[in-house]
Amino acid sequence: MKPPEPARGRPGETCTVTFDGRPLTVLPGRTVAAALWAAGVTAWRSTRGTGRPRGVFCGIGVCFDCLVTVNGRPNQRACLVPVRPGDVIRTQEGTGRDDD
Repeated sequence: MKPPEPARGRPGETCTVTFDGRPLTVLPGRTVAAALWAAGVTAWRSTRGTGRPRGVFCGIGVCFDCLVTVNGRPNQRACLVPVRPGDVIRTQEGTGRDDD
């Protein structure tokens, strides 16, 4: 039996987002977490109180360690939110609210 031919899939056009003011080129279909990882960023949140760094832990939206601020909205789970052209992504401090 002859093996099937590869699909030869190709990603679409890249887009640009910013992370803490730094432009990042991102492949379409990636989550915020995947885009940050691809850019070498492994932590983008600090815990309330102790300020310890956090990034992706579970990768499926259960643990909430990957919270990030996207377009001014705090507490977005980076492992679930797809990037969109022009997104402004920021490191989140504590709860991401002004009243921490």
